[in-house]
Amino acid sequence: MDIKVLVAAHKPCVLPEDTLYVPIQLGAKGKPAIDGIRLRDDDGENISEKNPCFCELTGHYYAWKNLDADVIGLVHYRRYLSVAPFFSRLFSSDRMKLILSKEQTARILKNHDVIVPSKRRYFIESLYSHYNHTMGGDHLTLTREIIAELSPNYLPYVDEAYTSTWGYMFNMMIMKRSYYEDYMSFLFPVLFALEKRLDTRSLSDFHKRLFGRVSEILFNAWVFKSQKEDGLRVYEAAYMPLERENWFKKGWAFLMAKFAHRKYEESF
Repeated sequence: MDIKVLVAAHKPCVLPEDTLYVPIQLGAKGKPAIDGIRLRDDDGENISEKNPCFCELTGHYYAWKNLDADVIGLVHYRRYLSVAPFFSRLFSSDRMKLILSKEQTARILKNHDVIVPSKRRYFIESLYSHYNHTMGGDHLTLTREIIAELSPNYLPYVDEAYTSTWGYMFNMMIMKRSYYEDYMSFLFPVLFALEKRLDTRSLSDFHKRLFGRVSEILFNAWVFKSQKEDGLRVYEAAYMPLERENWFKKGWAFLMAKFAHRKYEESF
């Protein structure tokens, strides 16, 4: 089984040695190469110029159109998947040693079709309400209208995702080729239509990245549909950031968005 997992990067970083991983420079169009990264999202058929708004999706688009592999995935240079025990991940001084290996991935995919990060739970928020409080729900409302036109069979699952209080986030996944093709064929026509109907000129650079954020929610709609209609078998691996996260800052921003209607203005 040929498995390729892209490591999305936009600056020099520590990269895995495992042959499972293929680093790719995102937003590469017009920029010099990053040392140690041979693959660029401006090669072949690509949408590299959309990276400021589409984020890691330019890597997914490149993989969809240009990679020849039985299994395709994407992680971030500072976010990976792991099957290591919780306390190992919590206290390890070298988290890179705990990331999902090629052997572990192949073993999981014998009985599953897609590997995703563990659920991110919002408890007091749905995916829609959280997005509405932090970014602006009009993006999701317009997205639903577009899906009603382009892929109306997805509407029940979009509504299920919008009302869910948890989701598989970060646009990180490892998928068997047929499912990857199916997801990308659903996702990008919707996002390209959304791009045509939204005027992003007045948005800050942070808020222009909305297409990558909308896709995080749409992935869950695709998962729900594929599970119920196609028997998709999902494996949840631990989401493991290489850098320590400031949970107090994250939590405070979450509460301010929920109760004070203060939109996010930076990543956490």
